[in-house]
Amino acid sequence: MEVLALRLKPNADLRQSLKTFTVQRNIEAGFILSAIGSLKQATIRFANQDISAVLDNKFEILSLNGTLATSGVHLHICIADKHGKTIGGHLDNGCIIYTTAEIIIGATKDFSFTRTLDPQTGYNELEIIPHK
Repeated sequence: MEVLALRLKPNADLRQSLKTFTVQRNIEAGFILSAIGSLKQATIRFANQDISAVLDNKFEILSLNGTLATSGVHLHICIADKHGKTIGGHLDNGCIIYTTAEIIIGATKDFSFTRTLDPQTGYNELEIIPHK
């Protein structure tokens, strides 16, 4: 496993920055090992919703989980407001860094991630392609 580190600075878009980093590093099977930081705007799609909610406030990033591949990223985030109230869901474009985001990424060359339509769910789901 390769371990990569990334620090995002104020005003960076979290999801877009991770997509760009993934493409630049040609990560075919990556995953978030650790992530902390802060947002000044959060754009999150909640469970079973078609449209993302835009939350304009300061938030702490408590966790970020998911997969990274040159074919796309699938990430979920959990954030806390100034009262410690937590909320989470599907990370969307428009999560804007407030002061910093410190992200540690793991990557493997043992397989690749891609997304293909799953007829059972109706969504593009993770497909793991082993390398021989």
